Amino acid sequence: MENLYFTEEHHFFRKSLREFLQKEVVPHIEKWEKTGTIERFIWKKFGEMGYFGIYQPEAYGGLDLDLFYTVIFLEELQRVNSGGFAAAMWAHAYLAMTHLKKEGNDQQKETYLRPSITGEKIGCLCITEPFGGSDVAGMRTTAVKKGDKYIINGSKTFITNGIYSDYLVVAAKTSPEKGNKGISIFVMDRDTPGISSTKLDKLGWRASDTAEIAFDNVEIPAENLMGEEDMGFPYIMQHFALERLVMGINAHARSEFALDYTVQYMKDRYAFGKSISQFQALRHRVAQLYSEVEVCKTFNYVTAKRLNDGEYVTKEATMSKLISTKIADEVMTECLQFLGGYGYMEDYPLARLLRDSRLGPIGGGTSEILREIIAKMVIEGKEYKPAL
Repeated sequence: MENLYFTEEHHFFRKSLREFLQKEVVPHIEKWEKTGTIERFIWKKFGEMGYFGIYQPEAYGGLDLDLFYTVIFLEELQRVNSGGFAAAMWAHAYLAMTHLKKEGNDQQKETYLRPSITGEKIGCLCITEPFGGSDVAGMRTTAVKKGDKYIINGSKTFITNGIYSDYLVVAAKTSPEKGNKGISIFVMDRDTPGISSTKLDKLGWRASDTAEIAFDNVEIPAENLMGEEDMGFPYIMQHFALERLVMGINAHARSEFALDYTVQYMKDRYAFGKSISQFQALRHRVAQLYSEVEVCKTFNYVTAKRLNDGEYVTKEATMSKLISTKIADEVMTECLQFLGGYGYMEDYPLARLLRDSRLGPIGGGTSEILREIIAKMVIEGKEYKPAL
């Protein structure tokens, strides 16, 4: 299957990225997990290596490479065993920067996208709200236009990179009476008066900074509007396909990492005179888990190919996240059990993997919401179309 999607150049990229992560990232992971702060130097190193520009236009310093370089980027990030670190990187590159790439004008791209590619600026995407959760259309944050400014009031929560980012891409209602047809997208600097952030204490993803953000009469220039006014909802919806596929790929990658580690542990661990990898009850369960992960991986690769070819794969990306994150949780639970008491110890990777993986069925749309979206498509024949 590898040769269906990956060229020799892809394989070289994977090898060099893996070496970079082992040398530059892995030695710092334990510290970042404990402090909850990813030091700025690593963002700049990612930028210097071109990793933030993989999927970005050459005109602003990007490499404009096909989506399978992104697949490799995501898969290798899961191997450092820090869901928080991985999330901080891909939330910057594939959430905030995707909106800049698609809806930003030339000036916004020069101001925010170009330094994002070099790692000089960090971005966050602010959509989820304390009272809204997965209900994007129910957001309460407002943007009222007054002359040549917008006044932003409201709050966002569960925002990855919400503390240490340099700029925010924010969804707010410009025409509340229109419901989901009255949402717009804005970009604004972190130090704009009236913006405040509170760091949240999480079960997993400990290395990343997740925040609740408040907007108290925040004044921004009208030119900070991204794209067209009141077009924010379709902008958000069309980018969910990439976000959900990203989370599906993350899930199959961390599942593979967990299984590979666990199988090696089972080969080295002896009980009753033989390796525990020889016990049928264990080996058959491992076979089942590997099979399920391989099915997810194959489906995710096919979906990535279709997205790369320009198809609007909302249904498939939603299915990818729904199933891949569910199976990943099962893999983590089973693998921790295979390690016995050691699986429960922080000195071994499964405890963190279990905690980090649990976010999968929640973030980017809960599994319950995803099932309803899929049901509308497969039962009622609902079609989702891109905004642009």
